[in-house]
Amino acid sequence: MIQVIRLGYAQFATQDVGRLEQYYTEIMGLSLTERAEGAAYLNVGLDHHNIVLAPATEKRGLQAIGWQLDGHMELKEVQAELTKHGLACQIKRDAVPGIRELLEVTDPDGGTVHLYSEMELSAPGFAKRGIVPNKLGHIAIAAKNAQKLIAFYTELLGFAKTDWIGDVANFMTCNTDHHTLNVVAAPKSFMHHIAFELRDASHQHDSLDWLARHHIRTVWGPSRHTAGHNIAAYHFNPDNHFIELFTSMDIYIRELGYMEPRPWHEDLPMRPKVWDSLSYWGTDYDFRLESVGADD
Repeated sequence: MIQVIRLGYAQFATQDVGRLEQYYTEIMGLSLTERAEGAAYLNVGLDHHNIVLAPATEKRGLQAIGWQLDGHMELKEVQAELTKHGLACQIKRDAVPGIRELLEVTDPDGGTVHLYSEMELSAPGFAKRGIVPNKLGHIAIAAKNAQKLIAFYTELLGFAKTDWIGDVANFMTCNTDHHTLNVVAAPKSFMHHIAFELRDASHQHDSLDWLARHHIRTVWGPSRHTAGHNIAAYHFNPDNHFIELFTSMDIYIRELGYMEPRPWHEDLPMRPKVWDSLSYWGTDYDFRLESVGADD
């Protein structure tokens, strides 16, 4: 069985690599690992890269998502399994710095997915300046073909469904985090947001102060979500990508089918469910879905 175990990286096309690199290094506190063919490879602390910024002359936005596999299957076996389901995929060697071999897959919504088992651990460690998150925690995708994309991740890549917001947002995980992927049903396809995990509540308010000192407005939050119960705050980066900073996300115990108990849970045990709102605190969600897309 194919099993993804973690979100490795997000790759973006941008018309100004230098401007986004400055944001990720000086504001977010990531480190530059390498530059290759005009692209910048940045890491949170350990992996060769968690964010890739590739030069583009026209279209900007998400180019690819990198997911790490558990290594129990060879990539050629993964390729054979996905091909049986009609998915276009190709094994590439030395195509991405830090990854000797990956499988590039076109998902049912037309997005590009990179599957790999190993990445170089050549990063210099956590930075000393900036927000400095723990990790790249999850990614949210608005999708025209949402149900097909959800089936791709759950039926073929081993993700578990953990929560829903009405019939629009679908939360899934490949490990113990409440969600590593959120698929939102939408009229067009684009990346809704990427999210970085912070250490705790004090790290979160220090991070928002840091954003304010650099004239970056927090556009929503802090607020506690319903699905996942993470405390989240959002801002836009220079390319109009929506960035979430979160802490205190639910831990999902797949074998038991419920979340590790927390005092603020409405139900004990807290099992996957459909929620009718996004904010546990009732905080207004003050922007339109279509304002987030920067892929056009």
